Amino acid sequence: MWYVIKSVDNSNPGEISLVLQAPPESNWFSGHFPGEPILPGIAQLGMVFDAINRYENRKFKITGVRRVRFKQIIRPDDPLHLTVKPQKNGEGAYDFRIQVNAELACSGVMTVAPCT
Repeated sequence: MWYVIKSVDNSNPGEISLVLQAPPESNWFSGHFPGEPILPGIAQLGMVFDAINRYENRKFKITGVRRVRFKQIIRPDDPLHLTVKPQKNGEGAYDFRIQVNAELACSGVMTVAPCT
């Protein structure tokens, strides 16, 4: 799980903006890599998915991810700024980015559909 430190108010309707942290005792760090822990890409995508489910107040399933770029390593205790924004013309498509200390760590597009 993630520690949400605060929600960031913004003027963009529908945009989710969070300051959060992956706790150092998280299982995500235990095997990736011993002695040099980093947050795996799948965990970063999990953060995005959790934010969409939480702030849309619905349960979704992932139908696709595209244009995902991992630009920077995320370590335990790194302060993260997650921004998720629905695409204007993409039903269920969300642009996302994760920043560490104002530097881009991960970005892409996640497409979701309601669970039935």
